[in-house]
Amino acid sequence: MLNYRAGLADRPVYDVTERPWKIKVNANECNMNLPPLVEERVMARLSHVAFNRYPNEEYDDLCEQIARNFSLAKENVLLGSGSSEIIEKLFYCFGGTKKSRIVYPRPSFSMYAIYANAADAEGVPVELEEDYTLDAERFVKTVKESGANLAVVCNPNNPTGTGIPLRDVEYIAEKIDCAFLVDEAYVEFYGQSAVGLLKKYPNLIIARTFSKAYGLASSRVGYMLAGADIVSMVSRAYMPYHMNVLSLVVADIVYQMRHEFVPRIQMTIAERKRMAGELKKVEGFTVYPSETNFLLARYDRAQELNESLIRQGIGVRSFGNAPGLTNCLRISMGLREENDTWLKAIRLFAEGRD
Repeated sequence: MLNYRAGLADRPVYDVTERPWKIKVNANECNMNLPPLVEERVMARLSHVAFNRYPNEEYDDLCEQIARNFSLAKENVLLGSGSSEIIEKLFYCFGGTKKSRIVYPRPSFSMYAIYANAADAEGVPVELEEDYTLDAERFVKTVKESGANLAVVCNPNNPTGTGIPLRDVEYIAEKIDCAFLVDEAYVEFYGQSAVGLLKKYPNLIIARTFSKAYGLASSRVGYMLAGADIVSMVSRAYMPYHMNVLSLVVADIVYQMRHEFVPRIQMTIAERKRMAGELKKVEGFTVYPSETNFLLARYDRAQELNESLIRQGIGVRSFGNAPGLTNCLRISMGLREENDTWLKAIRLFAEGRD
């Protein structure tokens, strides 16, 4: 008999099962591949990769470029396989025992609870308000009363789309003593970042990703910004050469040419606003404010609607009876014609004509 680690079989699993969708708007991905000019530069750079060498200078090059952009030092930057790995490592570093508590909002990124479990820490969720806003005072109170090792907020929040005002982020950073992670996976669609607070609050940590606004979900690249002492400690949780050269050089080119993505980001924001307005017109739908590349909507017949969309080859994210998300659907912004198609399908269902 094989003796696995205790509790492993009971650990929740993040479902990544997919199917060949006609329209795929269920994963908050970028709706387009790389801009042609960026792709051309990427392919040229990949042709010069030394496949026989371990990654070294490529990692440093990307760290230095990111650091320069934020007027930080290379020692303030840590790379990971998407921001998800960075978050997982932070939970590991600040976890370790059941006395270690990690506080985060709920509903929020579902992996927070899974990472807390994996880190042998106790996850302490703070319920969002009915409109999915965060009560910063209650959050701080929970952090202090629980004796938390780490506090986390996702800003803007996934899957609700809501943004946390920067004044509330600073209020939390100022009032708590433990490490404070701000997960900014969707910040390019929001425009309000806590990066400017890093030098003022040494307990503050920022996590970002290339997967959303920059369309590199397949490459798995993210980065952390924090004090050099935090970066030094967290880096000890990583294995040597944990980032591959292919992902690093692609991310380096994309970051150099990030201005090429601005029109796409603006187009996604415009589509989000347009679709929010159209979806609100559908009887029975409650559409929540969003600062991301997706919308969250509540509909009493969400499960039936989702099944209808599946039959039509349209993939959205249905939350079923998840805490705080009963009868909610999350819909990523696709291309304009894709958005028109899923909207038409929803309208027909609501009118009983699907």
